[in-house]
Amino acid sequence: MSKVIKRIYLDYAATTPVDPAVFRAMKPYFTEKYGNAGSVHSFGQEAIAAIDSSRETIAKALGANFNEIIFTGSATEANNLVLQGVVMLQKQFQPEFRSGAKIPRIIISSIEHESVLATARALSNYGVDVVVLPVNNEGVINLEKLKKALTSETTLVSVMYANNEIGVIQPIKEISKIIAEFRKANTITDYTKGPFFHTDAVQAFQYFDVKVKELGVDFLTVSAHKIYGPKGIGALYARLPALRSYRLMPILHGGGQEYGLRSGTESVPSIVGFGKAIELAVKVREKEIKRVRTLRDFLWAELKKIYKDAELNGPALRSERLPNNLNVYLPREEAQYFLTKLDKLGIAASSGSACAARSLEPSYVIQALGYSDSRAKGSIRFSLGRGTTLSELKRALVLMQRAKK
Repeated sequence: MSKVIKRIYLDYAATTPVDPAVFRAMKPYFTEKYGNAGSVHSFGQEAIAAIDSSRETIAKALGANFNEIIFTGSATEANNLVLQGVVMLQKQFQPEFRSGAKIPRIIISSIEHESVLATARALSNYGVDVVVLPVNNEGVINLEKLKKALTSETTLVSVMYANNEIGVIQPIKEISKIIAEFRKANTITDYTKGPFFHTDAVQAFQYFDVKVKELGVDFLTVSAHKIYGPKGIGALYARLPALRSYRLMPILHGGGQEYGLRSGTESVPSIVGFGKAIELAVKVREKEIKRVRTLRDFLWAELKKIYKDAELNGPALRSERLPNNLNVYLPREEAQYFLTKLDKLGIAASSGSACAARSLEPSYVIQALGYSDSRAKGSIRFSLGRGTTLSELKRALVLMQRAKK
């Protein structure tokens, strides 16, 4: 019999295992409490009560109002809802956009997740002006260029809180302040007019106190499967102004669930699991930050002993960076081939976003930092999580030494 390899998972940025407590919370809603939340009988009432409870938990964690949380099928869908929904609303209700006198503008960064980049590209095919802001060699956007890009046509600025590949943290509060100052300087008091501000906080929520009012955002995306919850469920915070009217239009039409913004029968077990995952993430956040950062720093120090010419991609480890993220350039190693060798030894890592993992194209995030194609193709991301231990990392390092040979 062949020896069973004890696998080491170092790809928590791609997805996380469902926490046992989350699974226990979800289980009854598959087999016992299976009602449709839209039904008026007791089964439906039981389901909607569970959804409301999770919505309240998530709203509290974000410092939002109960009815500002919109459940979606994924973070990708939530991002699409923001970008497409804001543009559609502006085109329908702003005369200058409807007549074609003005062209809606969206501003994004060059290292956004594919769900934002691809949606922006698709919108550009329909006449939307898309401005892509460059980043410096650590991945931080240029705030002066943001200021210059803001115009009366700008409907939305979308900049992710923390990058999924290099872990860089963007200055969200500063961006929010710049947008607020632009609105004030141009006397934009109409709540239906942009520029609005969206941030994808999928990677950030687990490690940062994400309070929407403190950040100053109009929209914010979170995902369950990045925080030890189930796959197939995301949520969008959509700020309600004084007149209690959402500032985006739905992209899915049907029964009018989720305040008319996301039609479709709610996945009650997933929503329940999401709420529980959020609750647990908030509870362990402070302790987990310190623990994974210490492990991450150890991994980097020891990896440098194996690869003396290895270089870090993104910001310095002790600066504005996710505490579980380590993205490194290994000269003379081709990432896809090296990752295959690691996988055969029982180590799971990645070369970047899981959404593009099967592509042979070099990482656009590494390229956006100003690096060459060869560096982008020779870079590997290790991301740690709750299951990562010191003994596991020590074993991984021994295996990596073997993979080098």
